[in-house]
Amino acid sequence: MKLCERLKELRKEKGLSQMELAKLTGLSQSSIGRWELGRTEPTASDLIKLADFFGESVEYLLGLTD
Repeated sequence: MKLCERLKELRKEKGLSQMELAKLTGLSQSSIGRWELGRTEPTASDLIKLADFFGESVEYLLGLTD
């Protein structure tokens, strides 16, 4: 599974909108939207923020592990 798919899946599992996720993580909604569309990829520090928020590893977010 690609990062864009995994991020969207995790966000929806928590019942969050992109805006809500942005507020809770300190990331921008526009960045989250671009990541979910696969247009851009998060920086390493943003990946760590997302992994910490979702309680997952960076490797999981990147689709390297299940």
